[in-house]
Amino acid sequence: MATRPIEIGPAGIQAACNIERLRLLCGLSQHDVAERCIALGRPMTNTTLSRTERARRRCDVDDLVTIAAALGISPSALLADCLAAPRG
Repeated sequence: MATRPIEIGPAGIQAACNIERLRLLCGLSQHDVAERCIALGRPMTNTTLSRTERARRRCDVDDLVTIAAALGISPSALLADCLAAPRG
């Protein structure tokens, strides 16, 4: 039986938007960030980063932490608006 992919929820979509927004604010290309992630020990291609930014690929916690380090920010900065959302 084939399994359906897990949907990307609001926090994942917000993180994807923040990754792109902060990458651009840092003046970095997707290739630059992917290379930094590789240097930090987390293999990543610019295609993987592009799919993550477009919310076509889930960003796991290891990717999130590495991308944040590559951007020189804290992981919570990638979730900032999500953390401010009211909990139901």
